[in-house]
Amino acid sequence: MLLRYRGSEGMLAWAFHRISGVAIWAFILLHVLDIWLAGVNPKLYDEVLQVYASPIGRVLESLLGAALLYHALNGLRIIIMDFWPSMTRYHKQLWYLNWILFALIGLPILIQIMAPAFGFAPPFAFGGGS
Repeated sequence: MLLRYRGSEGMLAWAFHRISGVAIWAFILLHVLDIWLAGVNPKLYDEVLQVYASPIGRVLESLLGAALLYHALNGLRIIIMDFWPSMTRYHKQLWYLNWILFALIGLPILIQIMAPAFGFAPPFAFGGGS
C-alpha cells in the first residue's frame, strides 16, 4: 500500500492502476444509478444531467477520463511485459512512455471537455451537425 511506498516507478504504476480502477468502478455504479433515475424519476435525472454539465461536473468528467486513459495505457504496459518478459527490463521507460502518450492523448480530450465550462465552444464538433 502507499503507506509502504518505496519510491519507484513500479510502485507508483501499481498504486495509480489500483486507484484508477477503483475510480472507474465508482463511476460505473454512479452511471447505473443515473440511468435507473431516467426511468424512475425523469425530473431528478434532468437535474443530475445539469450537475454533469456544470464546471464541477466537467472537472469530474475530466478526472474520470484521466483515470480511464491511465488505466488503459498502464494495462497495455502490463500486457507488453506479460507477453514479452524481456521487456520487464524496460518497465521504467515504458512507464514514462505511458505518461508521454497520456499527455498527447489526454490534453486534447481535456480541452474538449473543459471548453464549455469556460464559455468556449468545444474545438471539435462531434455528432450530426449540418
